[in-house]
Amino acid sequence: MRPGGTLTTVLAIAGTPVAVLIVLLATGEVSARGAVIAIGLTLLVALGLALLWIRDLDVLSETVRRLGELQPISETPALPGVERLGREIERLSRRLAERAAVMERLLRADEAIVERLPDPLIVLAADRSVRRANSAARAAFGADMPAVLRHPLLRAAIDRAFEGAPEGAVQTAEIGLPAPVARELHATVVPMDPPLADGGRAVVVLSDRSWEHAVERMRADFIANASHELRTPLASVMGFIDTLRGPAADDPPAQQRFLGIMAEQAARMNRLIDDLLSLSRIELNEHQAPAERVDLTDLLRALAAGFEPRLAEPGVTLELALSDGLPPVLGDADQLAQVAQNLLDNAMKYGREGGTVRLGAARAEGPRWPARPGIVMTVTDQGHGIPREHLPRLTERFYRVDTGRSRAVGGTGLGLAIVKHVVNRHRGQLVIDSEVGVGTTVSVWLPTA
Repeated sequence: MRPGGTLTTVLAIAGTPVAVLIVLLATGEVSARGAVIAIGLTLLVALGLALLWIRDLDVLSETVRRLGELQPISETPALPGVERLGREIERLSRRLAERAAVMERLLRADEAIVERLPDPLIVLAADRSVRRANSAARAAFGADMPAVLRHPLLRAAIDRAFEGAPEGAVQTAEIGLPAPVARELHATVVPMDPPLADGGRAVVVLSDRSWEHAVERMRADFIANASHELRTPLASVMGFIDTLRGPAADDPPAQQRFLGIMAEQAARMNRLIDDLLSLSRIELNEHQAPAERVDLTDLLRALAAGFEPRLAEPGVTLELALSDGLPPVLGDADQLAQVAQNLLDNAMKYGREGGTVRLGAARAEGPRWPARPGIVMTVTDQGHGIPREHLPRLTERFYRVDTGRSRAVGGTGLGLAIVKHVVNRHRGQLVIDSEVGVGTTVSVWLPTA
């Protein structure tokens, strides 16, 4: 209790009655003795009331302090009004705490929902900087997120949402990203007014439409490629059928020869359709990087063992050069096996008869490869080699350096196109080196897990 505060309170309470008694004493309305007694009693009552009020104010202050520190309130007796006020403050505090807990749970639920959305979602601050991004956005763009937001079409949609568009209007844009693989994105920009709890002023949702566009292209390409590449073998088969029905109807040796050619053409059409379907399936998922851990050493050893029966006929020797202790790579085991198989097929078809095909795998080293850790798989043959001017076009569909030889050995012209798209899906790198008269080396860089 503060003495100065107590004296001030007593004077405030007793001031009016004492002043009245002094006036009455001065006018002779009351005796001096009576006035003194009355003034003394008034001061005692005022002092008692002041002490009670000050104590109750201290109790109230302590109650508020304890509520603020989440402590139990004091049980010190106080005036009934003050006690009721303290209890009301306590109930109000509990209700506010409950509401705060509910809001916190709702914010956590919202955060969990946003984090688990399948589409990339980015929250922008008033200065267009990234306030936060969900896991899909981090996985899809990572460190490239600011570059994506600077895409001219997306930047224009963001500017319209912040400034030029009617309040609350949603802005959209169709954007294409060329790296690391071509992707088609539908961007939706939603302005937030009032701002979000974290200060976000706009939400950007990026929906990947690459699959839909790939399906459309696949249908058109499949029809165009199939109609073009199947026309020749189909015409050949139909011609031999007419011959077997006519001039060769009674010529068994000619029939056997024609049937053999028809079987080769039918097998070629079957291989062509299989490769076209395989290429279409790969293109559909090319924008989605695989996330499995694949032991490339075990995969290549198993593949090499499966090739042994095929090596005897051309007299080719398969040499393995696989480094020990290679870490796993991020990939699709079936597609990586298809890459190695296509490269080995090409090396056997176009390599030197009786030569050596070398299949290797080692850690990537040197400035030729990306800076991040990776493994390089190589397939080397001792064939005639490929002229330098043809190297940039080798991965095009149906591109052949020597059309006659390619078809004679059963090639479809799609092997390296399949390899290129699989490598793109794995966010890898494909390099072809060749020297005429020496041979060809195809190298595939793959990121480690």
